[in-house]
Amino acid sequence: MSDSQLMHCTTIAFEKGGWLTAVLLRGEPGAGKSDLALRAIDAGRAELVSDDQTLLVKQGNNLLASPPATIAGKLEVRGLGIVPFSYCSEVPVGLLVDLVPREKVDRLPDFNTEEILGVEIPRIQLHSFDHSTVAKLLLAISRPDSDIVR
Repeated sequence: MSDSQLMHCTTIAFEKGGWLTAVLLRGEPGAGKSDLALRAIDAGRAELVSDDQTLLVKQGNNLLASPPATIAGKLEVRGLGIVPFSYCSEVPVGLLVDLVPREKVDRLPDFNTEEILGVEIPRIQLHSFDHSTVAKLLLAISRPDSDIVR
């Protein structure tokens, strides 16, 4: 039987090399998880996996992200309410992003990972409300770590 875990995060999927790669957006309430997801989806760069809660399942050496059935296809849009969106499931996780206040984002961070269900996932910190955050997400998932000078 597979290991699984429910994580408090919003998850979006980006295309990488013809496949979808899930990005877990984790942060305190009000950190901008849903807002960042909406901006990435609206820009045509991402698809919704889940908002607020994500079901993570270990399958072999991969961690797969899916929405819990009760919230599948729903995104909270502050000021509008819960809005239906298309969504995807069982997307391999490629990145964990901790959304933090701007002053806590290191200009030249060390490479970090976090172990989730025995799988090492690259982890970065970003400020959700910077105009460039969607572009930074795209850079983070599309470039090998060795391509980024620290």
